[in-house]
Amino acid sequence: MSVDSFEDLVVWQRSRELCVQVYRTTGAGPFGRDFGLRDQIRRASVSVMSNIAEGFGRYSRAEMRHFLAIARGSVFEVQSQVYLACDLGYLNAAEAEKLHALCREVARMLAGLRASLGKP
Repeated sequence: MSVDSFEDLVVWQRSRELCVQVYRTTGAGPFGRDFGLRDQIRRASVSVMSNIAEGFGRYSRAEMRHFLAIARGSVFEVQSQVYLACDLGYLNAAEAEKLHALCREVARMLAGLRASLGKP
């Protein structure tokens, strides 16, 4: 399969799904009123898909690898914040597991894509 744009990357598509799920999950109830945590987890999820796109638009494999590493860090930030949201009672176990599963999937895909680009 040819990759002509960042939208063709399955990892970007899945990170977009993660972002949408984060927005939907954080929009109502006590989570929606905790502006600090809500906004931080949203920014982190947006960072994942944005860094994949930005890396794709750079001029070298080394730059792409760099931005994929940043995106992966943001995935783990989301995952950490999901734990806190659970601890605070903002998410139930099913909601948290759905987000964790998406995070794990995206993190694996980012690591695989980064490895496929070779060493700088």
